[in-house]
Amino acid sequence: MNNLINIFKLLSDETRIRIIMLLDADQLCVCQITGILNISQPKASKVLSKLRDLGLVTDERQEKFVYYSLNKNHKLLKHILDFINVNITDYDTIHEDLNRLSLKEEFLTTCNKTTLKV
Repeated sequence: MNNLINIFKLLSDETRIRIIMLLDADQLCVCQITGILNISQPKASKVLSKLRDLGLVTDERQEKFVYYSLNKNHKLLKHILDFINVNITDYDTIHEDLNRLSLKEEFLTTCNKTTLKV
């Protein structure tokens, strides 16, 4: 029962659902997520940490970046996301986010410049 409650708590927040939907579509690093959604890096990292702790996302280091992917084995989450994707035009913000996904490499370049300044 706790698993069910945790899923719906996660989905009750706009930023979390937007990140989940992006990760359902593609593997992304924090810089790409922050660029696509126009949110702060700490906010994205906090959400990703929570999602990882619940086993909903996995992470993989590739060179100096950590890429996040949705755990596709979570049946309840997969069914919910499938429903949203079938009806994506009903959800303007998520639809726009997924369209901005095509800019992901641009945001990675921005992240590289920021990383070099640190």
